[in-house]
Formats: sequence, C-alpha cells, structure tokens
Amino acid sequence: MTSKYFEDYEVGAWRESLGRTVTETDIVIHAGQSGDFYPHHMDAEWCKDQEFKQRVAHGTLVFAMVVGLSAAEVNPEAFTYGYDRLRFVRPVFIGDTLRARVTLKEKRDSPKRADYGIVVEAVEGVNQRRETVVACEHLLLVKRRGGVR
Repeated sequence: MTSKYFEDYEVGAWRESLGRTVTETDIVIHAGQSGDFYPHHMDAEWCKDQEFKQRVAHGTLVFAMVVGLSAAEVNPEAFTYGYDRLRFVRPVFIGDTLRARVTLKEKRDSPKRADYGIVVEAVEGVNQRRETVVACEHLLLVKRRGGVR
C-alpha cells in the first residue's frame, strides 16, 4: 500500500483496468443478494420476446463490477465519499467483457474537513467493443499532506 495525498493527485490522469467477463453465475448470485429476480435478468425464454432478445445484467451488478475493477490500489490516506451521476448507458449481456476507465476529473476543498480534499474521478465501464455501458463520478475524501490546508 502506497500513501497518496490530496496534493499527489493530478487532474487529467487516467487508468484502465483489466477485463472481466460477465457470467450467468454473476447474474444469479446478484439476484440472490439483491432480491431482484425480474425476468429481464432471470428468464431466458421471456426475454426472447423482449427488446434485447436475451437476459441483461442488473445495472447494480454492472456498477459493482466496474467499481471493483476500478479499485486497483488501496490508498490508506483516502476513502470513498460516495458516487454521483450514476447512469446505465447500454445493456450488458452474459459474455460481455467489462473494463473500468477512470479519469481524474476534479479536485476541490472539503467543505467539512480542512485536513482533507475531495477528488472526483469520472468512472466509465466499457464493454469489449469499447462502448460505455455505465458511467458515474466517484468521490474520494483524501487526506492532505501535513494536515490542514
């Protein structure tokens, strides 16, 4: 674990994760954890008559997978403050491979804690065709080097 302080983050810096393929098992486990057993996710026969002609992954599953893919490093000087502007842009199907693309969008003072700043990351989940399937902003509360600004 490497410490990275608020001052170390650079707007415009980016990273991309390795890929992860969505499986039927992922969808079934997520349905059990979330209680979302809608036929859009679970009923292959019903889906044949619907718009996408196949089951789609839960938006919350796709979000969770992309967030997991984006969390490549543990920074002991930062923690998640939340997520804003979450959008499910395109459907994700069994067999799609997702990657997380993260770009540092903004840095700003924390209105509540002078010894921390807020780092905003634009997070995109992209499929194997490089199409954005999910997008959000990840807010990190990051400790300032030496404490107070």
